[in-house]
Amino acid sequence: MTRVKRAFVSRRRHKKIISSNKGFTGSHSKLFKVANQEYMKSLVYSYSDRRKKKRNFKSLWIRKINAVIREVFDTKYNTLISKLKKSKIILNKKILANISMNDRKTLSKLVNFN
Repeated sequence: MTRVKRAFVSRRRHKKIISSNKGFTGSHSKLFKVANQEYMKSLVYSYSDRRKKKRNFKSLWIRKINAVIREVFDTKYNTLISKLKKSKIILNKKILANISMNDRKTLSKLVNFN
């Protein structure tokens, strides 16, 4: 059986990992063993943070809606949402936040729609 030398393949793999870790501190961007662990950890973070991003935006939209509702109409977010559900108006939080920031007339119609 012939001998297989893997230097080229492994060097290419090492270079790929190390170049993807640019900007990491110290040995996390220089030494392969540490860089590889950090690279795998970053992939885990990127997966979970894509889910956290959605969560953060949803809470931001709720805060925006609540701030406008309290300031202009002296009611709370949860009362607005319950009124909308009772009157069977289906709007997601993103659209509702956009309406509350940009179009107060439409928002006042939504609040007083009962």
